[in-house]
Amino acid sequence: MVTTEWRWQTFTQLSNTELYEILALRQQVFVLEQTCLYADMDHKDQQCHHLSGWCEGKLQGYLRVVPPGLVYPEVALGRILTAESARGSGLGRQLVSRALDEVSLLYPGQSVRISAQLYLERFYAGFGFRTVSDPYDEDGIPHIEMLLQSP
Repeated sequence: MVTTEWRWQTFTQLSNTELYEILALRQQVFVLEQTCLYADMDHKDQQCHHLSGWCEGKLQGYLRVVPPGLVYPEVALGRILTAESARGSGLGRQLVSRALDEVSLLYPGQSVRISAQLYLERFYAGFGFRTVSDPYDEDGIPHIEMLLQSP
């Protein structure tokens, strides 16, 4: 069994190599696999925390935690992804679970909002997120906003 090394970092803590691997995987998943042309580098990464999962030196999962007020009034999770080779392994569930644990420490008592691809609604509902919008188009893919209320 391969162990995942989890890294929770601010933007300035990311090495050049880590940042390159993160941006490369975001490009692979969102731009190439999902054929979405969008501005991935949106000048928000510098203010976010980054959670990455590495297996045998390869980036397998990633998301960023956006502070409240930058995108939504609440904390946001964004750019959530797993590498194609890690899909179906449970890594995505571990990724979101770890992120929510970190968010509860960094922003105690805060609600969390996500813009989720519609087909992942049940996945996120499993963490307690509830749908708070009608479906909308984002970069050619149906999305919904989901909210995890603070305790």
